Amino acid sequence: MILMRLSILLPAVTTLALTAAGCSAFDEGGANADDGVTVAAAFYPLAYVAERVAGDHAEVELLTQPGTEPHDLELNVNETAEISAADLVVFERGFQPAVDDAVEQNAEGVTLDAADVVDLVAADESAEEHDEHAGEEEHGHDDVDPHFWQDPLRVADLGDAVAEELGEIDPDHADDYEANATALRSDLEDLDASFGSGLADCERDAIVVSHDAFGYLEKYGVHVAPLVGLSPDAEPSPAVVGELQELIREDGITTVFSEPLEPDLVAGLASDLDLTTATLDPIEGLTDETSDEDYLSLMQSNLDALREANGCQ
Repeated sequence: MILMRLSILLPAVTTLALTAAGCSAFDEGGANADDGVTVAAAFYPLAYVAERVAGDHAEVELLTQPGTEPHDLELNVNETAEISAADLVVFERGFQPAVDDAVEQNAEGVTLDAADVVDLVAADESAEEHDEHAGEEEHGHDDVDPHFWQDPLRVADLGDAVAEELGEIDPDHADDYEANATALRSDLEDLDASFGSGLADCERDAIVVSHDAFGYLEKYGVHVAPLVGLSPDAEPSPAVVGELQELIREDGITTVFSEPLEPDLVAGLASDLDLTTATLDPIEGLTDETSDEDYLSLMQSNLDALREANGCQ
C-alpha cells in the first residue's frame, strides 16, 4: 500500500518540480519583462542624444570609447555583440565603415541611420546654399558633410527620431521618450540661439582649422578654412597652406585651431606666422580629458574659443 502511494505521488512531485524550475528559468532569461531596452550608439554625439531621450528606461552602450578616433574605429568581439543584442542601433552610415559593416551583418534589432533624418549638407556647398535649395527635386550630392552635430537643431531632429523609435520598441514609456526629446530640443534651441547671438558681432568671421569638421557653423556666419578635407588622415598640400597664409594675413587672423583627437596639423602654420593656437573640439568623440563633459558643455567651450579668437562683442 505504501509503495503504491509512493508510485502515485512521485510523478506528481516531479511534475511540480519541473514546472517550478521552468518558471525560474523564464524569470531569469532574456524574455523577462524586467529586462531593459538597450541602445548601441556608434559615437559620442549619437550616444548623448540616445541617453537624453532614453532617460532611465534604456541602457545606452557607446561603441567608440573615449580617446578613440571615431573614423578609425575597429570593432572588437564585445562591441559587435552589443550591436547584435541591441534593441536599437543608432549610427551614421558613411562615417564609420566598420560600424556600417557590423550593422549590416549583425544587427537584429531596429537600426536608425542619422543620415536619414538630419538633412546632411553637401560637402561642396555652404549651409546657406543648402537652405536655398531645400525642397528642390534632383538636388543631390555624392559627398556629404557628416558632422551635423555642429548644428544643435539637427541634433534635436535626431532626438525626435530616437524618441519615435524607442516609443515603438517600448510603448509603455513612449510618452516619457517624447517628453525627454522635447526637453532636449529646448536645450538645443537655447544653444543654437547662443551661437547665433554670440557670433553675430565679431571683428573677424574666418577660422582656420585642422580638418573640415566645422562646416555646419557657417549658418552662424563663420567662414571655415580647413587645412585638409573631411578626412582627418589627409596631409595638407603646399597650395592649400599658401592659400591659408594669404587668408590669415588679409583677414588679420590671430588664432588657428587644433583638435583634441587629431595630429596638430596647424602647429607649423602657427609657428611660421607667429599665431596663437587654440582647441576647437569637433566632438566626434570624447577624450580622457573631456570624458566628464557632455555635448552642451563642449559646444559652449567651442563658442567661447570662437568668440575669443574672432574678437566677438
